[in-house]
Amino acid sequence: MKEAYQIISDGSCDLPPQLVQEKNVTVVPFYVSFDEVHYQKEIEEIGIRDFYQKMVEEPKIYPKSSMPSTQDYIDAFIPFVKQEIPIICICITTKFSGSMQSAMNAGNMILEDYPNARITVIDATINTVLQGLYVLEAVRLRDSGAGYEETVNRLEEIKSTGRIFFTVGNMEYLQHGGRIGKVAGIAGSILGIKPIITLKQGEIFPSGIARSRRKSMEKTIDLILNYLEEMKEPIDHFSIAVGYGYDYEESVAYRDMVLNVLKEKYGLQELPIYQIGATIGVHTGPYPLGLGIVRRSIIPMGK
Repeated sequence: MKEAYQIISDGSCDLPPQLVQEKNVTVVPFYVSFDEVHYQKEIEEIGIRDFYQKMVEEPKIYPKSSMPSTQDYIDAFIPFVKQEIPIICICITTKFSGSMQSAMNAGNMILEDYPNARITVIDATINTVLQGLYVLEAVRLRDSGAGYEETVNRLEEIKSTGRIFFTVGNMEYLQHGGRIGKVAGIAGSILGIKPIITLKQGEIFPSGIARSRRKSMEKTIDLILNYLEEMKEPIDHFSIAVGYGYDYEESVAYRDMVLNVLKEKYGLQELPIYQIGATIGVHTGPYPLGLGIVRRSIIPMGK
């Protein structure tokens, strides 16, 4: 008999609402603001398309995001706690946000009234579309019959394998958000160069520059090929997805570029596309584009 438990994540996971509903995942949204006064819940109060549209139309306004509150997590946890359903809560890397601390605070407060509640909060050490793949891996484990503790342990084992290889339209938003040095931002603005960036274990690292958007896209493909070569495992041991911001048509063309390469070299047959949400979009600007990859947990035969 399968053990019932609920997968919860914060809004950084960037999974489409219909997929969240289909997979029985609870998402606690981040907040976004364009004036630092009025904050709106992502998706629930401001759509992702509307968020990017405003960024495109008003490029000199730099929006900000705010993490879910402790009360937001309490409200998400309590219905399951009251039904005695254990919870696994997956949060954005603590190096980017205090969302996990809000979740921990909520769990500790709930335990005062419900001492038998089972709430495990995991630092994903990743974010955005890659966090979404990680959440879907938790769902896959749960739905395959893996027990609560087994799923927690397996998630801890694979999270260090997560990588995002991406580029952005320009360096302005990264510079404004303090994600890269000002000198790099100024140089990028003057030269018109496109940065290529790797995210791993909660931090971003420069992985080169390109003179054009096309070249930057090609370099992200080189990075994932290098990663797969290092891992030396079959492609079906990994979950991979494309993440994009404002321009869906560009993401489809990019997906086709990536898929052609990975199909020829590794036999990959499909590659999903997910939209990067406001939580990360405030730092990247409207034109992030890249790849997320994480190792899947190998489920023993018979599960």
